[in-house]
Amino acid sequence: MATSDELQFHEFDEAADLLAVNPDATTASISEQQSHVAVNVSAGSEEGELGEETDKTELLSGQKKQPSFWTFEYYQTFFDVDTYQVLDRIKGSLLPLPGKNFVRHHLRNNPDLYGPFWICATLAFTLAVSSNVAHALEKRGDPSFHYSPQFHKVTIAGLITYCYAWLVPLALWGYLQWRKGLSIHVGSYSFLETVCVYGYSLFIYIPTSILWLIPAAWLQWLLLAFAAALSGSVLVLAFWPLLRSDSKPATLAALAAIVSLHVLLAVGCKLYFFQMLPSTIPPVHPLVTAQHPTVLLPRQASASVPLRH
Repeated sequence: MATSDELQFHEFDEAADLLAVNPDATTASISEQQSHVAVNVSAGSEEGELGEETDKTELLSGQKKQPSFWTFEYYQTFFDVDTYQVLDRIKGSLLPLPGKNFVRHHLRNNPDLYGPFWICATLAFTLAVSSNVAHALEKRGDPSFHYSPQFHKVTIAGLITYCYAWLVPLALWGYLQWRKGLSIHVGSYSFLETVCVYGYSLFIYIPTSILWLIPAAWLQWLLLAFAAALSGSVLVLAFWPLLRSDSKPATLAALAAIVSLHVLLAVGCKLYFFQMLPSTIPPVHPLVTAQHPTVLLPRQASASVPLRH
């Protein structure tokens, strides 16, 4: 058991020497040091919380510095979507319902370029591949036919798809901006929202181009009419709220141009990539043989005269 002397406080020699040299010197206890540490930590945490609150305030007020046009962060915002959002927008383009605007109910002020970019790329690929397969199936009965991939169709399909998905929305956006300047009742979407609507409306043409492999002309045209009507209705329902406040001739002209260009794209792809070519096999005359070519006389059907070479 510890004695009473061991439990008493003892003076250290170094502390005694320090006090002898400088009688005014003071010592700090452990509790005082801990209190100073606690004050410093609390002050640092308050500064961190103040900085976070400042960042949140700038973000909510829209005063946060925007990235430059030449930086990667500027374009990263256009692809900031998840799989659920993309699938929901594809579903909205396949099931257009009256009263449900694609921009208001699916984009919700957050348009993206991820979906339109890959939809156009997939459509160009399926058009080119399906066209090559259809051409090979059409010529499979010709013994002189040797299949060679037509890679130029990939380039043509890509140019047609991307030019339509960018130039037509650009023209429509410019037209709406012009009409908006003439009449305050005419609304307008942003250019990115317009491109997004057109990009997602092209999704229905992907399965349609695959089904065009069925060698039935009536079925191909029926699929084309169904796809054009479905995707065209997405565009009409999306832009009708903006155009209905304009004059009646201008509204009808704008809607007719939107639908006509959309149908023209489908018809052009069908005629160029899936055109039924006539057979190139030369017909064999039934009255001519390879070894003894003969010609029937007009009055003597039973007699034949051999040809002299």
